[in-house]
Amino acid sequence: MQYAVPRRGLPSAAALRAWVRAAGSAAATIRIVGRREARALNRHFRRRDYATNVLSFPYGPSGDIVLCHPLIAREAREQKKSVRAHYAHLVVHGVLHLRGHAHDDKASARRMEAREIRILHRLGFADPYTVK
Repeated sequence: MQYAVPRRGLPSAAALRAWVRAAGSAAATIRIVGRREARALNRHFRRRDYATNVLSFPYGPSGDIVLCHPLIAREAREQKKSVRAHYAHLVVHGVLHLRGHAHDDKASARRMEAREIRILHRLGFADPYTVK
């Protein structure tokens, strides 16, 4: 775990590791960043000049997941869900990307979302795509 923001309000390292394992990865480096770093990484690696909530960088059987805390916290408020639930979803989403899953078209998006929903349900979280 790497923290580029204060840890207050963040899920515990143990919770983050549990979500990584539940999504099928033995290990992944998670870095929690602010908007500036998320935007710089997204611009450099994806050629998109804005901060994004999660980025995945696969290598070998593992990889890195970068989570943008300010954006995740804002999205959780807007979607009326807990920050913890939103983090769990984005960690699972990021791990699935590390494992080669994509959502480039409707069919692959449906398959990936179904996997996310099943994993999150096993972890005790609601369907992240059902916004209240």
